[in-house]
Amino acid sequence: MKPALQFRLQQQLSLTPQLQQAIKLLQMSSVELEVELRQLLESNPLLELNESLDDGANAETEYEFSGESADRDADRDPVEHLDTEAPMSGADETRDIDDFELAGDFGDDGRDYGTPTRTDTDDADRQDAETEDLRDHLLWQLNLTSLSLRDRAIGTAIVEAIDEDGYLHEDAESLCASLSGLASARDNPVAADEIEAMRHRIRHFDPVGVASRTLGECLRAQLDVVAPQTPGLKAACDIVAHHLETLARNDRPRLAKLLRSEEATIDAAVALIRSLDPKPGARYSATAPEFVAPDAYARRVNGRWAVALSPQCQPRLSINRHYSDLIARARRDDAQYLRGQLQEARWLIKSLSTRAETMLKVANAIVHAQSAFLDFGAEAMRPLILRDIAEQIGMHESTVSRMTTRKYLHTPRGTFEFKFFFSSGVGTIDGGAASATAIQAMIKKLIDAEVPRKPLSDQALTVELNKRGIEVARRTVAKYREGMNIPSSSERGRLCLAASAL
Repeated sequence: MKPALQFRLQQQLSLTPQLQQAIKLLQMSSVELEVELRQLLESNPLLELNESLDDGANAETEYEFSGESADRDADRDPVEHLDTEAPMSGADETRDIDDFELAGDFGDDGRDYGTPTRTDTDDADRQDAETEDLRDHLLWQLNLTSLSLRDRAIGTAIVEAIDEDGYLHEDAESLCASLSGLASARDNPVAADEIEAMRHRIRHFDPVGVASRTLGECLRAQLDVVAPQTPGLKAACDIVAHHLETLARNDRPRLAKLLRSEEATIDAAVALIRSLDPKPGARYSATAPEFVAPDAYARRVNGRWAVALSPQCQPRLSINRHYSDLIARARRDDAQYLRGQLQEARWLIKSLSTRAETMLKVANAIVHAQSAFLDFGAEAMRPLILRDIAEQIGMHESTVSRMTTRKYLHTPRGTFEFKFFFSSGVGTIDGGAASATAIQAMIKKLIDAEVPRKPLSDQALTVELNKRGIEVARRTVAKYREGMNIPSSSERGRLCLAASAL
């Protein structure tokens, strides 16, 4: 064995910074894209946001196809395959929903499905209202209570230690240690009994049950304020105090035996417990609701489904002419810097155009594949996987996966994430396939139509689906039912009896 030098020639794909940026932009949501572009606009002087764009430069971005002939034309690619690697013209770089004429967005049935347009004054006038969290709500009640300075400080420490669900997990010793700095605690330290007394008082603040240490304690505090004549109250208190594990197993015969009560009383007690709030603090959560802006719009025009991108999907960036004209007159170092910024600006504009073009292709393919859902509802949803869309538009599955993440499509039936339209398939008797979403919709429809006193079991649901030509097993039906948080047939029957007893 001797050391030697060898030369080897090979090819490999390397991710350049520009390619990494293009992939990063592809998987960003509209909100993340806006934040990213704001940062790039601040750092690159060659970029500017072009608010006013000539309407004549707007390229038509609609894609229409007949919903009635979609089944017959399923094997024909309805999407124009555009070369996303080639530079795009200024007309192709713009995607404007104004061509879509959504100002009067009415469907074939005459209903107004809303318009995506908004004015600047709406954004200027809209103010985010400050939400009151659990801590503020409890401190407000504490300040309205007649207390000494020492008790008020103890109550404030307890409120500060309560979690978002309304529970107090910090022990009394820790709270006493945190209150050791009080002036009144130097000669007379705060005792655990004082902590417990104030905690008991706060437990009956609104919402009732906050500052509890266990679930049973929280539920018992809520039962204390229930009217004494409420059916099943005594049994509910006993269950909450001693038999929560048995209740969790829904073993009602066992509960009736332990409490020496009739099953009707147990049913009323269970129904009463279910009406309580196990997380009283959750309703005051300070988490702001999330709002999504659709990236694409689908509507029916003259019997055909049309798709268009939102104006916010592709911000209108352009090259700053003032700085680009300075490159020829600038000094060598300055000209080199400006050329680098100009190259990055051009690549960014091209990447944004590619992103918009890819999104339009994916949205078109999804609407084409799921036109039956748009026409008839969830029961008509077809099985669809990423590979189907990737083959139709001539792209890789990973590209489709990135494009369907946190992107939303507005339809007359609601606004859905692109991923909503993808689901696995289950075979049918005639050799076709039904999507999991369609099967779930069928199961929910059957359960909603069942006789409350005679609920359908999973086996009965399986038989009904088999009669409709869907070859599905009982365990699959049970999995779909549990995924929709629908109780079992026995549980639905008990709830019906408890409701009738009340």
